[in-house]
Amino acid sequence: MSRAELPSRRTLLAAAVVAAVAGSAATASAAVPTACATRPAAPGRAAARTVDNRAWTTYPDWRSGTAAGTRAVAGLRPGLVIAEAAGTTDYTDPHTGRTAAWEYATWTSPVHRLAVPSTEAIVSWNAHTPEGTWIQVELKGTYSDGTDTPWYVMGRWAAGDGDIRRTSVDDQEDGKSSVWTDTLAVDDAASGLRIASVRLRLTLYRRPGTRLTPTVWRLGVMGSDVPDRFTVPASTPGLAEELLVPRYSQEIHKGQYPEYDNGGEAWCSPTSSQMIIEYWGGRLTQEQLSWVDPAYADPQICHAARHTYDYQYAGCGNWPFNAAYAATFPGLQGVVTRLRSLTDLETLVAAGIPAITSQSFLKEELTGAGYGTSGHLMTVIGFTADGDVIANDPASDDNEAVRRIYKRREWENIWLRTKRYNASGKVVSGTGGVCYLYFPARPTSRQRKALAAVGVR
Repeated sequence: MSRAELPSRRTLLAAAVVAAVAGSAATASAAVPTACATRPAAPGRAAARTVDNRAWTTYPDWRSGTAAGTRAVAGLRPGLVIAEAAGTTDYTDPHTGRTAAWEYATWTSPVHRLAVPSTEAIVSWNAHTPEGTWIQVELKGTYSDGTDTPWYVMGRWAAGDGDIRRTSVDDQEDGKSSVWTDTLAVDDAASGLRIASVRLRLTLYRRPGTRLTPTVWRLGVMGSDVPDRFTVPASTPGLAEELLVPRYSQEIHKGQYPEYDNGGEAWCSPTSSQMIIEYWGGRLTQEQLSWVDPAYADPQICHAARHTYDYQYAGCGNWPFNAAYAATFPGLQGVVTRLRSLTDLETLVAAGIPAITSQSFLKEELTGAGYGTSGHLMTVIGFTADGDVIANDPASDDNEAVRRIYKRREWENIWLRTKRYNASGKVVSGTGGVCYLYFPARPTSRQRKALAAVGVR
């Protein structure tokens, strides 16, 4: 099946939400052309476009929570580990059917009152999970009407896939909000209901009777309230600069490892992630790549696909799983956020920080792309003297063709809008400025200022 014929599972998921919540003709069509399987943001947004990020990363941060068997550790990269088991539980992996006993310990964050009462929330984490360990991340919110959500599972995650299959969890809802793979969304934003505050809970697991432990270095939540809009205001160009980011094509991996979302044609997210990881110096060893067929070029892309794959979603486009994968490389951290405009991206690029953006568009909406997509990840690596976007687009025939220049106004609109028309003329959702940021665990002063300017610390 050609790229233009492949429907996005996340688009179909969003279509179900629109149909169930809005009860209108604003439904997504499976005929939308797609470059790879990633998901536009959940529908039902509010009237003001704002974002709030909160992350726990420091020793005082980890000491501030409520611990049951966990311990904060200091050092150059403070984190959270298992000190002693709080208990033992059985877990049956839904993707393998295997049941095993696991010791566990927990940490619960203080309540964070969102500066932006939000219609959506996305959690990110950075962790080391040696063989025989894994983590679960949960979120509990309090609504603006004073009631609480349940504890929603936002991910069960391990860097490898030998102990459990990393997975999102479907069918989580309380009649007011729902979890769509990696995003908690208020079901009816037009009602005025918002998520006013959040708590996060980590559960760290290890094999019974061992001294193994995961280490969590970063845990964060991004709350957002983005308005429904088909177009966004134009920003003024302010930077002419290009970062030297490696170029990798997802398309040369067509048919490789179809067990990971049908192979490379759907691997825009891990391919983009690997480009940025290698920009920062992250490299995989021959031992790590030994499982890949030696006949395949760029085996690190196959590795990235395998290690970002979400077994419930059945794809490599889980946003927090990609950020967590990036942080498995020494000295890197990763977050999922939303940005306001290309000015934010210029701020980051000026500090040497490339970004990965999520967008959806018809073929005619992005000059020079040559395809349409219901969801696609690219890396933004710079800007021309005219302010146009320089992007490494993994949906290219080969590595040499990956570097593209896209018109600024077209790019900004397809990335930041929350509503669009698909190929059938139906109203469907857009991503609203979703962005992955990967940057050093110890950023420079200039990098810290740039990150702070876009709301990330």
